[in-house]
Amino acid sequence: MHLRARLALSLVPLAVGLASASCGSPPSLSAAAPPPPAAPATCAPSSPPIASTPPTVDDARAFFDKVEADLRDLWTANEQASWVAATYITDDTAALKARMEQASVEYVTRKVHESQRFAGMQLPDDLARKVHLLRLSQIVPAPSDPAKATELAQTEAAMLGAYGKGKTCPEKGSKLAPFLKKGETCLRVDGLGRVLATSRDPAVLTEAWNRWHETARPQRARYTRYIALANEGARELGFADLGEMWRSHFDMTPAEFEAEEERLWAQVKPLYEELHCYVRARLRAKYGKDLVPDHGPIPVQLTGNMWAQSWEEIFDLLEPYKGEPSLYVSKMLRAKKMDAKAMVKMGESFFTSLGFDPLPATFWERSQLTRPRDREVSCQASAWDVTFSGDLRVMACLEPTESALVTIHHELGHEFYRSQYYKLPILFQEGANRGFHEAIGDTIALSVTPAYLKARGLLTTLPKGDKSRINEQMKMALRKVAFLPFGLRVDKWRWDVMSGKVTPDQYDAAWWTGALEYQGIAPPEARTEDDFDPAAKFHIASSTPYARYFLSYIYQFQFHRALCKAAGFTGPLDQCSIYESSAAGQRLRAMLALGASKPWQDALEALSGERQADAGAVLEYFAPLRAWLKDQIKDEKCGW
Repeated sequence: MHLRARLALSLVPLAVGLASASCGSPPSLSAAAPPPPAAPATCAPSSPPIASTPPTVDDARAFFDKVEADLRDLWTANEQASWVAATYITDDTAALKARMEQASVEYVTRKVHESQRFAGMQLPDDLARKVHLLRLSQIVPAPSDPAKATELAQTEAAMLGAYGKGKTCPEKGSKLAPFLKKGETCLRVDGLGRVLATSRDPAVLTEAWNRWHETARPQRARYTRYIALANEGARELGFADLGEMWRSHFDMTPAEFEAEEERLWAQVKPLYEELHCYVRARLRAKYGKDLVPDHGPIPVQLTGNMWAQSWEEIFDLLEPYKGEPSLYVSKMLRAKKMDAKAMVKMGESFFTSLGFDPLPATFWERSQLTRPRDREVSCQASAWDVTFSGDLRVMACLEPTESALVTIHHELGHEFYRSQYYKLPILFQEGANRGFHEAIGDTIALSVTPAYLKARGLLTTLPKGDKSRINEQMKMALRKVAFLPFGLRVDKWRWDVMSGKVTPDQYDAAWWTGALEYQGIAPPEARTEDDFDPAAKFHIASSTPYARYFLSYIYQFQFHRALCKAAGFTGPLDQCSIYESSAAGQRLRAMLALGASKPWQDALEALSGERQADAGAVLEYFAPLRAWLKDQIKDEKCGW
């Protein structure tokens, strides 16, 4: 039996033990677990007994010391179960994850209620922040009703498991059959994504897009029930709905946060509209006006990406200057025969050049870097600290491509962030806000410039001239700028669903209304409420808030600008690499070491000296491309 399989089995009695103990203190993970009962015992949050005297600061500190010790046990067991469920996808591992999640949620829910006795007290800053962070520590709070809590955990596990198992098996003669790799009989989301990235046949693209979205239809009923249960849990914690709870994570009121997102979007929207206008004109030239109208949305299946969140895979259709020397990083990686481990080593060496310690030996022993052939696994790239004590791991299915190289820099950003704060109290073991965590790796990837690639032996000569520079800026914009409206609209859809503004009979229509309004994107054919296209996106099925990604695509350029300044770089922002800059590394580590112990504005100030997010760095970075785009689209009717 495989080691991970033995771990999965050993966690079953532990899961039950923790669930049954959740009405008191969780047992130590080293304690012998009792035999599993027929069903895990559960309990509703209980109010603390009425004290004869008001609680003191010492009471609050003792309370949080105990809670954080318990959370380390619970969350570690939960992460272990989640790792097994993602790297060995079976009904049993999904059930194990659900039970562990339930035990964790029940305990946290109860402790959140108990912690309210300290609300309104004059507490030291660290304790006041712990009261705040504990209340927000659950992504999806469970209702106090034990049966509903169990149902919520099982529903979430079922949605995630169904996404991971999603696939289509092309019949003989299908347009998709030629895209099967040797030994494959079915295509999963990564395989269908490969079709969208490489085919230029509209019929093939449409079939690939439809096949994946068909796998999401059964998720509608689950999702509807999940929203009802999660909202009930959020209301018990004092929020109007789950969306309001998610918007409360950013050291400002929910209304202020929505306004902040719109302010940042207003800064970058003109650049996106100019890029959209140029891309639509090129696609119209390729596919004709019948498919790509003069003044309308771009069909999603033509963008090279399942969700039109990145357009870089159709760079061959959009390249500004054909024949110019270009950074074909994928080709370089293959020529150098760089496998998954070598790419990760390359990413690690960037961080160590800034003064970070190398990844621990256990990282290389425990990570999943390629897709195993013997089992179902999740290939959604993710970074972990399974024990909240430096047990860093990455789960991915890497191939020698530029996209994978960017992905691994992104995931290592999470890992090196954790390497700086994992000794903090567990409630502070998070990014300054969730957008910060997502931004760090991408900030480093902005330093993967031609000069950096040459220094690493992936480039023999540097491209020269403005034409090559515009080509590279276009590739970057197709990844970064194209993403911004998608990153914004995913949670806007969810917030409307969670608030009841969008009802279940409007789910799909509202999804595409947002795609049209923000992205200027349309589906390949008419959709109905028999479809449930939102769940074709991993982050919907996995209950992962998405506003963090929009923010990260703003923050990373602001971080890059600040780090380049710290490194003493004075040239154009798109030409800067902080590789081997100890001064930039010192500034970066100062921010990362704060974790979530301070408001994000303090963390931003530690890095940049600024206290407000600023999308101006995005515009500064892409200034050369923007000037070029304005000339290219001067005769186009932009907008949709």
